[in-house]
Amino acid sequence: MPAFSPRIHEAPDDLLAAIDWCYEQGWTDGLPVVPPAVDRVKAMLAVESRPPETVIAHHPATGLDLSLHAAAVNAVMAGCLPEHLPVLVAAFEAMDRPEFNFHGSTASTGGSAPLLVVSGPYADEIGMNADVNLFGPGNRANSTIGRAVRLILRNVFQMIPGISDKSTQGNPGKYSFCIAERARGNPWPLLCAVQGYPPGTSSVTTFAGGGYCNVENHGGNTPEQILGSVADAMANYGCITLGQSVVILAPEHMGIVAGAGWTRERSQNFLFTHAKRSVSGMESVGKYRDREYDTQHGDGAHTLVEKGFVHRGLSPDDILITMGGGDAGGHSCFIPSWSRGRGSILQHAPIRPRS
Repeated sequence: MPAFSPRIHEAPDDLLAAIDWCYEQGWTDGLPVVPPAVDRVKAMLAVESRPPETVIAHHPATGLDLSLHAAAVNAVMAGCLPEHLPVLVAAFEAMDRPEFNFHGSTASTGGSAPLLVVSGPYADEIGMNADVNLFGPGNRANSTIGRAVRLILRNVFQMIPGISDKSTQGNPGKYSFCIAERARGNPWPLLCAVQGYPPGTSSVTTFAGGGYCNVENHGGNTPEQILGSVADAMANYGCITLGQSVVILAPEHMGIVAGAGWTRERSQNFLFTHAKRSVSGMESVGKYRDREYDTQHGDGAHTLVEKGFVHRGLSPDDILITMGGGDAGGHSCFIPSWSRGRGSILQHAPIRPRS
């Protein structure tokens, strides 16, 4: 087998000219990128023990493959540091599974963006933000890892806005959608532990997420009041589908919920029970369609779990809940799934930094 030989482009020596040259090649998300110089790409790949030609993800519709080398190139362009690459690799290994519905979630009019939730000690090791301004700007690891996902979707898998990416209105998360689960003060087991990974092993969870929905509740002081606000957001007519959900509780809200002795499982059950709409209400706004909810209309439809009502998701397990954000403020969030039904399912994978 011939040795792996990546294509090397001749770019201008001047840095600003090289940035403009990257624009001309169509390699950007609209913002300037770091020109992927050979030495920077090699430094990025040095954190991996596998050959650079190793394929870590495949796009079923385009037939294109993502190699470690291509991941490293786009990580450099996004502004990542070498220690960020293992998170990016794990994320694409998770998204590569058929259950994630890689093509549908990247091409659909729904406008989803891959949300990454990093859990475990590696998030702290690379300086990820799990605290104040969790979904906002200012943290290099969060911002650049999320941005690298977008650049790979564009540059490797050719999911080009307006051409193959048919999102109706888009989503700010399409620039970057990457957070860390907050471990400090978290009363519940971390996601990486719940997912069954050995102690000390970190994970990344991937979710084809729609737009961010802020859930504000400054006056609630019981789990029912806090989670009732979240359930209402999950069940609003604009969002409710059979798809999955991600709920990030702010520490203030988590303190109320867990402080009353509620577990993750009890909270999931409460949210699933209360995040619902009546069939008649769904019909009144044109959102109840037999082909989605009545099994007599095809294999892709689902029987209602409660007669006369549509719940968000098919079971409590369709709701991922964890903690993130700053200590002060009664602001949690709900992030809906891309799909109508279960077209894209949450996936997770271990992060394997080179020892």
